[in-house]
Amino acid sequence: MAYNSAMDLSVKQLEQAVSLRRQIDQLQGRLSSLLGSRAAASSAAPSAPATGGGKRTGARRRRRGGLSAAGRARIAAAARARWARVKAAGGGGAKAAKKKGRKKGGISAAGRRKLSQMMKARWAARRRGQG
Repeated sequence: MAYNSAMDLSVKQLEQAVSLRRQIDQLQGRLSSLLGSRAAASSAAPSAPATGGGKRTGARRRRRGGLSAAGRARIAAAARARWARVKAAGGGGAKAAKKKGRKKGGISAAGRRKLSQMMKARWAARRRGQG
């Protein structure tokens, strides 16, 4: 019979292994907080979760594909700058169009009247066809 190497370990050795794994996780968390999430994530390979089923202490979980706080700040600053340029140019966006009274699209009163008459004629024709 082949024995697993973990079966050969004593309880004391397993406890030491768990303790070392937790210390490694804590140190990796501290390193990533010092260097920033990008530098630590690229230099440190993801490690296996600590055995023992307990919560990870000291180490923060990193969301994949998320933006850093600095990245969000850059995007927000760029958006504020764009809106400042639009407002400075006098455009003001969609609200300015409503304030100036410009009407986009729509239909004239004569066109509305004509559509109404056409629909009434269709409805009357349907009623005649059913009855």
